[in-house]
This record gives sequence, structure tokens and C-alpha cells, in this order.
Amino acid sequence: MNSLRLPATLDALPALVAYVTEACAASGLDDKAAYRLRLAVDEIATNAITHGYKEAQEAGYLLIYAHFSVEKLTIVLEDMSPPYDPRQAPSPPDLDRPLESRPTGGLGIYLALQGVDAFSYEHVDDVNRHTFVMNRTN
Repeated sequence: MNSLRLPATLDALPALVAYVTEACAASGLDDKAAYRLRLAVDEIATNAITHGYKEAQEAGYLLIYAHFSVEKLTIVLEDMSPPYDPRQAPSPPDLDRPLESRPTGGLGIYLALQGVDAFSYEHVDDVNRHTFVMNRTN
């Protein structure tokens, strides 16, 4: 698949999600895995836009590309906002408490990283590179 470069704005998220949806379909990823992958990519992209670029008062872009093999689908999301490794986010407290008794927020990154089969982050040459991997089932 060709890569897709988008402005780092919330208005660009539907095009980003459409790209992931197309990659999932092209790779034959099952519906449940495709849903989890779309949510994960959307969450990390949203955080890059709202907490990376906006908080730094910078404009920028998101670059996304996909490749798949017999075993897996890999989506790579890149941005040039200030470095932030989502794996360093604290786990939400009190996950065993009922939803209505927990504070709002704080679950997005946790659910994104839990929903994919593998996730990696690296910061190279001023680029944040988030790699999402979903195993394909036969």
C-alpha cells in the first residue's frame, strides 16, 4: 500500500481511519482485530495531535504506511511532535472498580496498547515512529 501523509489535525482522523480500514481489508484481517487496530491507531494519532503538536503550538503532519505478510499486518504511524513514548503512560488505576466509580479519562492509551498484538515506539531523527502489529489468522 502507498503511504498517506495528512495534516496533524483532528479533521484528518477520518482519512487516517479509512486508510487503516483499507489496509485491514487488503490484508484479510478479521473484523474484531481490524476494529482493535483502528481504535489503537486513532488513539495514538489523536494524542500526537492534541498533546504533541497542539501543546507545543506547532503545526505538522502524520505519515502512515502499512505492509502485510502471511503472518501479520503492520501499520506504522509517524509524526514530528515532541517525543513521547506511549508505553511510558501510567496504567489506569482501579481497573477492577465499576466504570461509574472511576474518574473520566486515562484509558485510551492503555486500551490502544492492549488491543494490538505488538506495539513499538522509537524516536529517530526527530520522528516519533509508532509501529502496530496485528497477527493474521488463517
